[in-house]
Amino acid sequence: MAEYTLTESEEKFADIIWQNEPIGSGDLVKRCEDEMKWKKSTTYTVLKKLCEKEIFQNENAVVTSLIPKDEYVSKQSHRFVEDTFGGSLPKFLTAFMGAKKLSKRQADELKKLIDEHKEE
Repeated sequence: MAEYTLTESEEKFADIIWQNEPIGSGDLVKRCEDEMKWKKSTTYTVLKKLCEKEIFQNENAVVTSLIPKDEYVSKQSHRFVEDTFGGSLPKFLTAFMGAKKLSKRQADELKKLIDEHKEE
């Protein structure tokens, strides 16, 4: 999964799994039909593709994730910062913040985060 990015529809599909896992494949088909207007064959095709990418697994008709949503989002965030800002977190934060001001609480949370992740 290291270099795999989900498409918009795959991400919506993945969210259904992440929010309901473990989920029976029959229940997944029903949810995809209701929420995404997908046919059974579409659900199984996309599920198979994402299982081959080792994001999910379907064992005994029960679908579970091999990669938790927070891990997927973290990898995508790191990739975005790397691709867009040359891996520079300060450049990303500068662009993200723009002209916004931080509350004291937000500034304190960021300082604490920085201290926790600072190399010694």
